Amino acid sequence: MISEITVNGEGLTFEQVLAVAYGRPGEPRVVLDERAKASVNRAAAAVDELLERGEVAYGITTGFGAFKDKIIGREQVEELQRNIVLSHAVGVGDAFDVPTVRAIMLIRANTLARGFSGIRLETLELILECLNRGVHPVIPEKGSLGASGDLAPLAHFACVLIGEGRAEFGGEVMSGAEALSKAGLSPVVLKAKEGLALTNGTTVMTAVGLLETARAIRLADLADIAGCLSLEALNGTVSAFDERIHALRPHPRQIDTARNLRKHLKGSEFVRGFDPANVQDAYTLRCIPQVHGACRDAVAYAEWLLKIELNSVTDNPLIFVSEPPEGGTQSIEVISGGNFHGEPLALAFDYLTIALAELGNISERRIMRLTDESSNAHVLPAFLTEHGGLNSGFMIVQYTAAALCTENKVLAHPASVDTIPSSANVEDHVSMGATAALKLRQVAENLANILSIELFCAAQGVDLRKARIGEEKRLGAGTQEIYEGIRRRVPFIGRDEYMKGHMDEVLAVVREFVSRSDDRP
Repeated sequence: MISEITVNGEGLTFEQVLAVAYGRPGEPRVVLDERAKASVNRAAAAVDELLERGEVAYGITTGFGAFKDKIIGREQVEELQRNIVLSHAVGVGDAFDVPTVRAIMLIRANTLARGFSGIRLETLELILECLNRGVHPVIPEKGSLGASGDLAPLAHFACVLIGEGRAEFGGEVMSGAEALSKAGLSPVVLKAKEGLALTNGTTVMTAVGLLETARAIRLADLADIAGCLSLEALNGTVSAFDERIHALRPHPRQIDTARNLRKHLKGSEFVRGFDPANVQDAYTLRCIPQVHGACRDAVAYAEWLLKIELNSVTDNPLIFVSEPPEGGTQSIEVISGGNFHGEPLALAFDYLTIALAELGNISERRIMRLTDESSNAHVLPAFLTEHGGLNSGFMIVQYTAAALCTENKVLAHPASVDTIPSSANVEDHVSMGATAALKLRQVAENLANILSIELFCAAQGVDLRKARIGEEKRLGAGTQEIYEGIRRRVPFIGRDEYMKGHMDEVLAVVREFVSRSDDRP
């Protein structure tokens, strides 16, 4: 278990973000690396020196966005930084949950710790203390265009640091000032560059995308298990998972998926051997390695990209301070760029959203096959009930899965192919990365429900096969555990009864599986 995380802007990991996001305040505790402190102080001192020289630097002595040509007097620098935070706090919609807010806070602190943003040590340490003591800004989900980063949601985060906005503390929502006070903290007065440094960057989309990518890794694992349990319920064959087949089309994650399926089905007595009258299964069973494997490619790409983004500096402008030559003075450059642009993330999240929608699509088709007697060649009764007509059985359960798949297809339209100009056409191409992340979150939630429905149906199918076979048979090494977990919560459904309660119980099994990290590949 991680007890302490040292932030330095370069070594933050998936596991650390997940530990902080889902941990309690101070468990693990987050501290700032000593070398990072020196870098932060150096950049903050450079900002002060630029002010002393009276040099023009974007966001330090100028306005923002389309106001970049408006010069701001030195006496108004603090007001400028406060104003950006207050004016940009315009988010709408539901507030992010606490785990997402905690991930946002940690990731933002990490990027500022690199020492290229010009923030003061006092302000950065306040972020970490809010995290450690459980002061969680209330951040609305919607309002970011994904360039110049996540301006609106990050402004809500920054508001709390200056005693404005709203925050959650101890399970209650209150003013930012009150939350700081109850936690024994005091607000800061933002100095030059700090308001811009706090609000400019890809932090929110990164946080949401990371949490959903971590969930997607587990959902992909669960999809394999659900597919295997369905195959057992449907008297399917494992021949299509033979490693020789996949060696001839050596996509790594296709091979991995086939290996997983063989592992989960090892020892199963519910699969059929060679049958000359039934030599191969439908695509939804036979092609699981190809479909699930391709979806895992999208998961792997998102994970790879996020590991880079976690330790990137994504605000603008950036401050570069060179060590002075002997007897000389240091060089300070303020360089404007576009690291705040969320295009890499938007594309990855759209790709992953499509992949998760596909995992849902193939799962729903397996649900259809479990419930449609003609499709499963009468291996199972219509709608998984022996008393059809009087009982509807699992008929409408499949409808719900179909509805969720349809919603996913709508949500799978890429956000990244859209853009809308802003700030008087100065910011004329935006990524919609936050929108892509939010869509990914909804599709992942829908997929969790679809997979829970498949497992619900497959467990029913297994029990019906047991009854028809008339003897006890073993499930596979990997499907037995999930089957038993379902049966501890949900009985076999012999007659129509209130189904929603049972569906919620199976979804709880799914959530427990997804939240486990001890066996993460």
